[in-house]
Amino acid sequence: MANNEWEGDFDPMADPEEQKHLLSVLDSFRSYRRLAHFNATHTRRQAFYSLPSAHWTLLSQPPFSILDSLIKLDDLIDSNAELAEAIFVTGFQAFIAPGLDSEWVSKLVPLHKERDEFYVYSTIMDHLNVTSTQNDLEKARSCVNQFYREWSADGAVERERCFSPIISRLESEFTKRKSASPSQQKSDIKVLVPGAGLGRLVFDICRAGFAVEGNEISYHELMASSLVLNHVEKPGQFTIAPFALNSSNHLSRADQFRTYAIPDIHPGTELSKSEDETPPYERMSMASGDFCVLYTQPGASATFDVVATVFFIDTAPNLIRYIEAVHNCLKPGGLWINLGPLLWHHASRPPPSEKNQDDDTKMKDENENAHAHSRAHIDTGIADPGSVELTDDEVVALVKHFGFDMEIHEPGSVETGYITNTRSMLQSTYRASFWMARKV
Repeated sequence: MANNEWEGDFDPMADPEEQKHLLSVLDSFRSYRRLAHFNATHTRRQAFYSLPSAHWTLLSQPPFSILDSLIKLDDLIDSNAELAEAIFVTGFQAFIAPGLDSEWVSKLVPLHKERDEFYVYSTIMDHLNVTSTQNDLEKARSCVNQFYREWSADGAVERERCFSPIISRLESEFTKRKSASPSQQKSDIKVLVPGAGLGRLVFDICRAGFAVEGNEISYHELMASSLVLNHVEKPGQFTIAPFALNSSNHLSRADQFRTYAIPDIHPGTELSKSEDETPPYERMSMASGDFCVLYTQPGASATFDVVATVFFIDTAPNLIRYIEAVHNCLKPGGLWINLGPLLWHHASRPPPSEKNQDDDTKMKDENENAHAHSRAHIDTGIADPGSVELTDDEVVALVKHFGFDMEIHEPGSVETGYITNTRSMLQSTYRASFWMARKV
């Protein structure tokens, strides 16, 4: 990734509301260890000892050994927390540290602790009186688990089903273009990935030789992707137990407590193997901000050859805004490749009014996609009022209406889970739609 990590001129620290949200996100990762221990083991121990003494005594012994399981769970929480706290440090360094007064910090931190980055940054957070929202705390927990899907060896099953069709179509498009113009290089094809998440698809597209820009609005995802793409030192640097905190539907404790090494590869090492004329760090970047706002700007017009959306379009309250952004940023003849379900994230979102303005503001603050950054006075993007839920055939009709030819439409063709515990007694499977549309 580029040295500046995130492109764009937006400064979240210049906006009080955005700064408050950013600090809440940072605190949600910082608080992972403490809250997970409290919610996952402390409360369970209290509930366990509330059983009749004969019962908890029985369950304390083999083959049940519930108390031993809770001790093991505490260890796994600590392992997960190492990743969460590394994300906190990465995010703090990027957003907060550059603006700190070194003399003020030196007064807060004892000399013998000044090399402990987590301690230093956490002490500063304490003095900033930060309080995380419940949504941000849940998002931090989800973000840690998402590393299983995007950056573990076992997550390759879901990545193969969701990412491989995208890269396969990119390869086909390159072959088509090269046959018409033999001098064409893969790096000449510029791909945009909105909703880039933890950055694995962006990385895989870059590793395949294409130029790629990821876009993400969530600070949770931005900080996590920055850690894995720019700051990890080796494969398997962290170990996570993504299913440990959920105690339901397990066949055995061994299933519940399975661990996974992440990342499965070292991104920097893998990209260094590239033999392309254009170095990988010049072909991969990440832009932070609202997709609807960034890519409807005149400066973004006809910039990309391909837009690839995976499990993304159903995050739109109003899909027309997404379609307009894709149409604007694609070059004439450019491709929109989409794969995903339609689990509409904003179902039945009420319109704002003077009567419910406070509730509406709270609702937006609790949704990761409702932050329209400092451009809100011009275009609130995804934070616009109103929402609508469409069927797959309605989505396709709408895409066609706005100037695309649908070249491929395969509804229900990709069966996949999302951060699926394959050994769980409960299985959820999406029958995702796959389609490819070309801008007329």
